[in-house]
Amino acid sequence: MNPRIIECVPNFSEGRDQEVIARIAAAIERVEGVDLLNVDPGQATNRTVMTFVGSPEAVVEAAFQGVKCAAEQIDMRKHKGTHPRMGATDVLPLIPISGITLEECAALSRDLARRIAQELRIPTYCYEAAAFKPERKNLAVCRAGEYEALPEKLADSDKAPDFGARPYDEEIARTGATTVGARDFLIAVNFNLNTTSTRRANAIAFDVREKGRPVREGDPIVGKIVKDAGGNPVMQPGTLKATKAIGWFIEEYGIAQVSMNITDIAMTPLHVAFDEVCRKADARGVRVTGTEIVGLVPKRALIEAGKYFLRKQHRSTGIAEKEIIRIAVKSMGLDDLKPFIPEEKVIEYLLQAKVEKKRLIDMSCKDFTIETASESPAPGGGSIAACMGALGAALGTMVANLSAHKAGWDERWEEFSNRAEQGQSLLEELLHLVDEDTAAFNRIMEVFAMPKSTDEEKAARSEALEAATLYATQVPLRTMKTAAQVFDLVEAMAAEGNPNSVSDAGVGALAARSAVLGACLNVKINAAGLKNRTTAEALIAEAETLATEASRREKEVLALVESKI
Repeated sequence: MNPRIIECVPNFSEGRDQEVIARIAAAIERVEGVDLLNVDPGQATNRTVMTFVGSPEAVVEAAFQGVKCAAEQIDMRKHKGTHPRMGATDVLPLIPISGITLEECAALSRDLARRIAQELRIPTYCYEAAAFKPERKNLAVCRAGEYEALPEKLADSDKAPDFGARPYDEEIARTGATTVGARDFLIAVNFNLNTTSTRRANAIAFDVREKGRPVREGDPIVGKIVKDAGGNPVMQPGTLKATKAIGWFIEEYGIAQVSMNITDIAMTPLHVAFDEVCRKADARGVRVTGTEIVGLVPKRALIEAGKYFLRKQHRSTGIAEKEIIRIAVKSMGLDDLKPFIPEEKVIEYLLQAKVEKKRLIDMSCKDFTIETASESPAPGGGSIAACMGALGAALGTMVANLSAHKAGWDERWEEFSNRAEQGQSLLEELLHLVDEDTAAFNRIMEVFAMPKSTDEEKAARSEALEAATLYATQVPLRTMKTAAQVFDLVEAMAAEGNPNSVSDAGVGALAARSAVLGACLNVKINAAGLKNRTTAEALIAEAETLATEASRREKEVLALVESKI
């Protein structure tokens, strides 16, 4: 079962005073069970986006403490910035990451909003999935008129907040109001323009944003706005679904930007938004010079973008993940204004760094070999077998990539790119199994440390040992099954790939056979410790069948290789 993890991305109305920003961050970090992943202040916007994750209970408490500290540290009567804002904590969304639904996050958001209003006396609106009114799903509706409109809104029952409504007073004047909600992952992105014109940036924003722009009579800029029967402006939709955008000038950088929120990256991926903004900017005589990600970005958005730009070049997409991300960074100019460091901007990398110990696959080849040679029983044969399989997959992938880029074979790039992607998938799984095999062994060792004084303790220990032994048998079997798939790749590359690399395909077959046969030995020795002999015999039989087939496939590939040499 996936752990229950949510993300919170509050926007605080302070981006210049580092001491204030540090105090708010410290208030969040003091809550046990929360990891503060990113603090992203903006000088011109005078706004800081913080990102933290953890269990729902811990994140909600940390969010409350952040709002409390912001209310104490920020005086909205003095706030000026280019970004729309309504309060010291302007907006605070809860975002489901794993083991929890958007609807559950919405319920948590409403409870948090109520608590903020009751305990901190801050008027609070609920938006997106937590909205009580359909129109308030849109943040812009909740924040209409910004901070300056609060006296009027608090006096109007239709515009009053969902919690904490009361006449405007000195407390509210200082803290402003806030908006709490639940939403899916959102990408906040600014597209840099080679102009200082806010009007042109806004025009491009209106061209692309889903809401679009009002239809006007005659002149599209100064003409009278056309209204429907209800008196509402008739809108001409923009070209990008699930996007909100405005144009502004950033004095810090000396350029105008199209500032966009992509609220559904499945509907409008980052690279699609980039290309469309480029197209609309070009139509207005403006160029997009780069892209700025505000806060964090999910890895898949960059992987999809990198592969998209590689395909446009007719280049193989079956390359290492870090290389795909590098292509995405360079293609969209994510490092235009400042360095883009994936380890600091990609949410999965930050989470991995927080929860993961040093892995075997993160070691150098030399260190991994030395660690294997030590007196510790792990890593052992199972990890080495998985590593051999990964090397076999790597060789097949290499031949596919060399073939995709071979001069004169341009029309076949996609065929070999698909093969390379297949190889990358096998490679990643086998690398994972290098560490998983050692983890399975350690799981057995942990059982031996369990108490066994009472009959209950003995029974629990016996049950845990059987489960750990079964898992330690299943892991090398997974290695066998994955490594067996390498034969399809290397055989295809020996038959159809770059003839100059046919020997590499042969070595890949040798490595794959070693992986399968080596892992088979681990299946057998671990299965011997299972009390359930029926299960043990079934696992051994399956392993032996895979081993026999691997030996046959190796011979076939080597014969093919020899015929080509």
